[in-house]
Amino acid sequence: MTDVRSADRLTPDEAAGVLTVAAAADEADGVYPLSEDGVLGLRGTTHRHLLSVADDGDLAGYAYLSGTSGELVVHPKHRLRGHGTALLAAAGPGELQFWAHGDEPAARAFADKAGFTRSRVLWQMRRPLADLPDVPLPEGVLVRAFVPGEDDAAWLGVNSRAFAHHPEQGRWTENDLRLRFAEPWFDPAGFLLAVDPADDKLLGFHWTKVHPAGGGEPAIGEIYVLGVDPGGHRRGLGAALSVAGLRHLAGRGLHDALLYVDESNEAAVALYRRLGFDIHSTDVQYTRSA
Repeated sequence: MTDVRSADRLTPDEAAGVLTVAAAADEADGVYPLSEDGVLGLRGTTHRHLLSVADDGDLAGYAYLSGTSGELVVHPKHRLRGHGTALLAAAGPGELQFWAHGDEPAARAFADKAGFTRSRVLWQMRRPLADLPDVPLPEGVLVRAFVPGEDDAAWLGVNSRAFAHHPEQGRWTENDLRLRFAEPWFDPAGFLLAVDPADDKLLGFHWTKVHPAGGGEPAIGEIYVLGVDPGGHRRGLGAALSVAGLRHLAGRGLHDALLYVDESNEAAVALYRRLGFDIHSTDVQYTRSA
């Protein structure tokens, strides 16, 4: 019988073991199996961790849950031996959502066999950073850099309102923000805030991110989070902020940028297509009803 252990917190060795499994899956499948939230959760207590151990004592598979949503990965050399099924069983009955990175036939078959249906699609879109369009800021708007410790509360408020119906982004807390401040990629100069110069009221933001070169791939920029306060919306601010952030990334010497957007978010997809972004890859969320 496959041994699955549940933990509220991982030891450093266990977290390292999960990253080893994820790296092996990435090499075999060509797509990394854990999101940023999944990786950050390895160091905290916000996730419920499930670890499947092989007969030789090696970590064979890993899953986590944040509420009813999570991710699951099995080491390539331990696949087709019941570890994925055991991890799902350990997650318990009731409603569950699991992300599969890459729209792969094996993931679709596993989900179907386990009683999960395709419920959400997340696109990664990309464009070169050359020939960026000229999109001026609306009148009466100034862009400045985020100041950690001073802009936190205002940003969390706008983020919550801008993503009120988003199942993950709209629930961010101060802890989520500070976890990212501690990441080596965090750069406040690339965290752009659109403010009213009369009172410095936050109107919107474009938080950029730089992924370093690795695995034979060059460094690439990201529209990490882009949001506009629905209560203080200025026409064209989303597009102008998008381009302002892309110009910042180009100024860092980067040649391409990516972003993630829900397939169902028609307004955002239309904006990004107008700005020259095309679909690069697809992630799928599978859901099992209660």
